[in-house]
Amino acid sequence: MNGYHLVADCRLRAATDLFAHTWDPVVPAALRAGPRRRHALRAGIGGVSDKALTEALRRLLDRGLIDRRRYAQAPPRVEYGLTDLGRSLVDGPMTVLARWIQDHGDDRLAAEERA
Repeated sequence: MNGYHLVADCRLRAATDLFAHTWDPVVPAALRAGPRRRHALRAGIGGVSDKALTEALRRLLDRGLIDRRRYAQAPPRVEYGLTDLGRSLVDGPMTVLARWIQDHGDDRLAAEERA
């Protein structure tokens, strides 16, 4: 496969792991327009539980895709936003994937129904 060796710890697997959890690609997409507070992020996504959002935020923070900014004010304010790495994911592969699903989504669903 063009010089790639697919093994369990390869970079391709690391990249696809970014999509292994349901909400992990949704959160960066929701942050594309700019930083958001947690409650606004949850409301904007819709359907995500508080626990699932917390877990997704932790994973994305650990992977360097989002950052957490705390503002010292009363009451304290925290915002989440994309890092440069996160923006490159959203504007690059995720945009291409979104185009692909627009073009081929019906075919994919039809194949799934036939299976």
